[in-house]
Amino acid sequence: MNLEYLKDVVTLKLNEEKCVGCGMCIDVCPHAVFTMNGAKKVRIQNRDACIECGACSMNCPAEAISVETGVGCAAAVINSLLGREASSCCCSLTPQDEKSGKETSV
Repeated sequence: MNLEYLKDVVTLKLNEEKCVGCGMCIDVCPHAVFTMNGAKKVRIQNRDACIECGACSMNCPAEAISVETGVGCAAAVINSLLGREASSCCCSLTPQDEKSGKETSV
């Protein structure tokens, strides 16, 4: 199944020059947004599948990936439309859980 969220709104950016080809983003991405190219560098294969959870950005040792968590995430849009304070994705880390690595629903 190939899930897509909001078309052409995701804030995901990859600086291919900074990429060291470790593949960590491929391992942590829950929606297979990234793939390895022939030059042992990562590339974005399906930008619209990104849920902006931020796992790739948080785990990139080269700081080659940036994403504004929750901007295009369907959960964030729905929460915002319903007037809820929690406008970030359901798969983000809260500051107090960041040290433990525990995922928290918001």
